[in-house]
Amino acid sequence: MTAFAADIVDAILAHMNNDHSDDNLAIVRAFGAPDAERAQMIDLDTVGGTWTAWLVPEDETVQVVVPWPAGTIQTRGEIRQQIVALSDAASAALGLPPRDHVE
Repeated sequence: MTAFAADIVDAILAHMNNDHSDDNLAIVRAFGAPDAERAQMIDLDTVGGTWTAWLVPEDETVQVVVPWPAGTIQTRGEIRQQIVALSDAASAALGLPPRDHVE
């Protein structure tokens, strides 16, 4: 497992948690915590992302680790592509409308 530079990870986590809380929740519901009421992305590396999910009704937390759909990645640009792919797959799995990924 190879890590990205801390500043890259921190920037992506801040962006996901500040601007994409709905995507975080859809990803954790589709890939490991269907009863989650909220989620936060807490880490990522070349093989996948990690989220904390808060479950209903006890408000306990679990970690959900989801591999990137394309397998191991190497570049910062691939991170966005893989998060978008996870979001799209999560929306499809949950029967949600596709997201417009324009920023």
